[in-house]
Amino acid sequence: MKVWSNYIGLASFIYLILTGSAVFSDDIVIAKLKYGGGGDWYANPTSLPNLHREVKRRTGLPMAQIEEDAVVSLTDPDIQKYPIISATGHGRIAFTDEERQVLVNYLKGGGFLEVDDNYGMDELFRPEMEKIFGKGCLVELPKSHLIYHCFYDLDGLPKIHEHHGGPAKGYGIYLDGRLCVFYSYNTDLNDGWEAAEVHNDPPEKHELAYEMGTNIVVYALTH
Repeated sequence: MKVWSNYIGLASFIYLILTGSAVFSDDIVIAKLKYGGGGDWYANPTSLPNLHREVKRRTGLPMAQIEEDAVVSLTDPDIQKYPIISATGHGRIAFTDEERQVLVNYLKGGGFLEVDDNYGMDELFRPEMEKIFGKGCLVELPKSHLIYHCFYDLDGLPKIHEHHGGPAKGYGIYLDGRLCVFYSYNTDLNDGWEAAEVHNDPPEKHELAYEMGTNIVVYALTH
């Protein structure tokens, strides 16, 4: 169920997209973050290309057609051209002091960081975020949060791939009152965005993953 009409600003944005009135200087690219620490930042190589195609098909947004990941590091001088940066992996993630400052500047400048725990990242990702944003910076988002309802009306964060028990949980980091980091835990959205034969998740799980991914993109581009 789409719920655009509940949110006037978002509804206006979607109207501009659907009527062709919104103008983007370039096709929209979600970049994959190459980070240090030894973790497999390159995991799920088909996820973002598939997500680009699905978001474009479902919303009409001018997503770039990419066949492989657009990789960016935090010290890349072109980082600001990517409105959304995506990070995933199974292991250690670590930033240098310079990279931490660049990330803060990128987010304060309107950028959005989407992070998906691919099972094994959580205990290493949280301390890294606290080094940058302070203790307790990651707050669990309620099911009523707009990110779960801005295009598809979802009952919170869907659980896609069963690595261990318990519900999926979505967390956020706010800067100056704006949600600029979304962290999905215990769900593995990237598995759901990957080609169907990779993880053998059922079609309904892939659909939920794409619905959540679409919501993340729409939310990030409108806030």
